[in-house]
Amino acid sequence: MSDLSRPSGPKIIAIANQKGGVGKTTTTINLAAALVEQKQRVLVIDLDPQGNASTGLGIELDDREFTTYELLLEDIDLDQVIMSTETKGLHIVAATVDLSSADMELISNEKRSFLLHDALRQTQMDSYAFDYILIDCPPSLNLLTVNAMIAAHSVLVPLQSEFFALEGLSQLMLTIREVRQNGNKDLRIEGVLLTMYDRRNNLSQQVEQDARSNLGELVYKTVIPRNVRVSEAPSYAMPVLSYDSGSKGAKAYRDLAQEVLANSVI
Repeated sequence: MSDLSRPSGPKIIAIANQKGGVGKTTTTINLAAALVEQKQRVLVIDLDPQGNASTGLGIELDDREFTTYELLLEDIDLDQVIMSTETKGLHIVAATVDLSSADMELISNEKRSFLLHDALRQTQMDSYAFDYILIDCPPSLNLLTVNAMIAAHSVLVPLQSEFFALEGLSQLMLTIREVRQNGNKDLRIEGVLLTMYDRRNNLSQQVEQDARSNLGELVYKTVIPRNVRVSEAPSYAMPVLSYDSGSKGAKAYRDLAQEVLANSVI
């Protein structure tokens, strides 16, 4: 799809859910790889102190000299923090456990909620010509996640196909509403993505039915299946699209990328 439908500059999507284990990092890595397959240039921002997106894209711990910690808290050149990955066209700002102290350090900064917003809008960002920036948020609604939402145009919410899945959404929606009121009035929901879906499981089908009846068009047509290849790929430090290109998981993320591209007007 042409970028003519979008203003100049990359579309920034925060991938967020305060619940852990719902597929945020998996979705960030594989959506990024699927967008790159569609000739998009993509930057992943690893905003989780666990650094799993960095590991999953093959960035060794010893190579993470400058990270999202420096991007937020130090006046550092973008060239020093943006790293190439093995996937051509896919770049990353990596994270380490140093980021876990950032929340406390941000509190005393009067621009604490806008640091990522400002960092991603430095003039030198234009030279990278990214089409998309995907932010992998931590599993909490802390200052790091708020930074991501203020920096982003939209929020993509992975939702695990399990009991009580929808209950956790209310707090996330409340946070999004507060961000709209206090710093990013144009923030919207990019979409809700059902993950770890098992078509043989009645519970998965019930969660899907509840999600679609409550959230309607916000729920992507694509669902991400439980797939052993998706689970294995991070241990080989690559997206599932590279690890097993023909797997059901790889196909699902390609389908998701097509939906995201079709919805690319900010």
